[in-house]
Amino acid sequence: MQININTDSTLSASASLNEHVNTVVDNAIHRFREHITRVEVHLSDNNSHKSADGDNRCLMEARITGYQAIAVSDHAATLHQSITGAADKLKRAIDNALGRLQDSKRHTSGKVAAEAALDAEVEAEDGKP
Repeated sequence: MQININTDSTLSASASLNEHVNTVVDNAIHRFREHITRVEVHLSDNNSHKSADGDNRCLMEARITGYQAIAVSDHAATLHQSITGAADKLKRAIDNALGRLQDSKRHTSGKVAAEAALDAEVEAEDGKP
Protein backbone atom coordinates (compact mmCIF):
# COMPACT_ATOMS: atom_id res chain seq x y z
CA MET A 1 0.00 0.00 0.00
CA GLN A 2 1.39 3.34 -1.06
CA ILE A 3 0.59 6.58 0.80
CA ASN A 4 1.09 9.83 -1.15
CA ILE A 5 0.99 13.10 0.79
CA ASN A 6 0.25 16.42 -0.91
CA THR A 7 0.16 19.86 0.71
CA ASP A 8 -1.12 23.12 -0.66
CA SER A 9 1.05 26.24 -0.90
CA THR A 10 0.07 27.41 2.59
CA LEU A 11 1.63 24.38 4.30
CA SER A 12 5.19 23.20 4.25
CA ALA A 13 5.78 19.48 4.03
CA SER A 14 8.22 18.12 6.56
CA ALA A 15 9.57 14.70 7.44
CA SER A 16 7.74 14.75 10.78
CA LEU A 17 4.42 15.64 9.11
CA ASN A 18 4.88 12.87 6.54
CA GLU A 19 5.75 10.38 9.28
CA HIS A 20 2.69 11.43 11.30
CA VAL A 21 0.37 11.03 8.30
CA ASN A 22 1.85 7.63 7.41
CA THR A 23 1.50 6.39 10.99
CA VAL A 24 -2.09 7.60 11.43
CA VAL A 25 -3.26 6.24 8.05
CA ASP A 26 -1.49 2.91 8.50
CA ASN A 27 -2.89 2.44 12.03
CA ALA A 28 -6.42 3.26 10.86
CA ILE A 29 -6.59 1.01 7.80
CA HIS A 30 -3.93 -1.66 8.34
CA ARG A 31 -6.46 -4.50 8.29
CA PHE A 32 -7.56 -3.53 4.77
CA ARG A 33 -3.96 -3.41 3.48
CA GLU A 34 -4.38 -6.27 1.01
CA HIS A 35 -7.32 -4.52 -0.68
CA ILE A 36 -5.80 -1.03 -0.96
CA THR A 37 -3.29 -0.09 -3.64
CA ARG A 38 -2.84 3.59 -2.81
CA VAL A 39 -4.02 6.33 -0.45
CA GLU A 40 -3.80 9.97 -1.54
CA VAL A 41 -3.70 12.49 1.31
CA HIS A 42 -4.28 16.20 0.57
CA LEU A 43 -3.62 18.70 3.36
CA SER A 44 -4.61 22.37 3.31
CA ASP A 45 -5.14 25.35 5.58
CA ASN A 46 -7.97 27.41 4.10
CA ASN A 47 -7.51 30.34 6.50
CA SER A 48 -3.73 30.56 6.53
CA HIS A 49 -3.84 34.31 5.97
CA LYS A 50 -5.66 34.80 9.29
CA SER A 51 -3.86 34.63 12.59
CA ALA A 52 -6.35 32.19 14.14
CA ASP A 53 -6.24 28.62 12.94
CA GLY A 54 -9.43 26.69 12.51
CA ASP A 55 -9.91 25.59 8.95
CA ASN A 56 -7.35 22.86 8.46
CA ARG A 57 -8.56 20.28 6.00
CA CYS A 58 -7.46 16.74 5.28
CA LEU A 59 -8.82 14.89 2.26
CA MET A 60 -8.05 11.18 1.90
CA GLU A 61 -8.78 9.06 -1.13
CA ALA A 62 -8.22 5.29 -1.06
CA ARG A 63 -7.87 3.21 -4.22
CA ILE A 64 -9.31 -0.22 -3.56
CA THR A 65 -8.75 -3.21 -5.81
CA GLY A 66 -12.00 -4.17 -7.53
CA TYR A 67 -13.91 -1.20 -6.19
CA GLN A 68 -14.28 2.49 -6.90
CA ALA A 69 -12.12 5.02 -5.06
CA ILE A 70 -13.36 6.16 -1.66
CA ALA A 71 -12.81 9.78 -0.59
CA VAL A 72 -13.41 11.43 2.79
CA SER A 73 -12.43 14.75 4.32
CA ASP A 74 -12.30 16.36 7.72
CA HIS A 75 -11.98 19.98 8.89
CA ALA A 76 -10.54 20.74 12.32
CA ALA A 77 -8.79 23.38 14.38
CA THR A 78 -5.41 21.71 13.93
CA LEU A 79 -3.87 19.79 11.08
CA HIS A 80 -3.24 16.76 13.29
CA GLN A 81 -6.90 16.66 14.34
CA SER A 82 -8.06 16.83 10.73
CA ILE A 83 -5.69 13.99 9.77
CA THR A 84 -6.97 11.79 12.60
CA GLY A 85 -10.59 12.63 11.80
CA ALA A 86 -10.18 11.86 8.10
CA ALA A 87 -8.38 8.58 8.87
CA ASP A 88 -11.24 7.48 11.14
CA LYS A 89 -13.79 8.36 8.47
CA LEU A 90 -11.77 6.50 5.84
CA LYS A 91 -11.62 3.41 8.03
CA ARG A 92 -15.42 3.39 8.43
CA ALA A 93 -16.01 4.07 4.72
CA ILE A 94 -13.70 1.24 3.62
CA ASP A 95 -15.23 -1.12 6.16
CA ASN A 96 -18.70 -0.33 4.82
CA ALA A 97 -17.63 -0.61 1.17
CA LEU A 98 -15.79 -3.89 1.60
CA GLY A 99 -18.64 -5.23 3.71
CA ARG A 100 -21.08 -4.50 0.88
CA LEU A 101 -18.67 -6.07 -1.61
CA GLN A 102 -18.38 -9.22 0.53
CA ASP A 103 -22.17 -9.33 0.98
CA SER A 104 -22.74 -9.16 -2.76
CA LYS A 105 -20.19 -11.95 -3.32
CA ARG A 106 -21.89 -14.08 -0.67
CA HIS A 107 -25.30 -13.51 -2.24
CA THR A 108 -23.95 -14.27 -5.70
CA SER A 109 -22.25 -17.48 -4.59
CA GLY A 110 -25.40 -18.45 -2.70
CA LYS A 111 -27.46 -17.90 -5.86
CA VAL A 112 -25.05 -19.98 -7.92
CA ALA A 113 -25.22 -22.83 -5.41
CA ALA A 114 -29.03 -22.67 -5.30
CA GLU A 115 -29.24 -22.65 -9.10
CA ALA A 116 -26.88 -25.63 -9.31
CA ALA A 117 -29.00 -27.56 -6.80
CA LEU A 118 -32.15 -26.72 -8.75
CA ASP A 119 -30.52 -27.85 -12.02
CA ALA A 120 -29.47 -31.13 -10.41
CA GLU A 121 -33.01 -31.65 -9.12
CA VAL A 122 -34.51 -30.99 -12.57
CA GLU A 123 -32.01 -33.40 -14.20
CA ALA A 124 -32.88 -36.07 -11.64
CA GLU A 125 -36.59 -35.63 -12.32
CA ASP A 126 -36.02 -35.76 -16.10
CA GLY A 127 -34.20 -39.06 -15.69
CA LYS A 128 -37.20 -40.69 -13.96
CA PRO A 129 -39.43 -42.92 -16.14
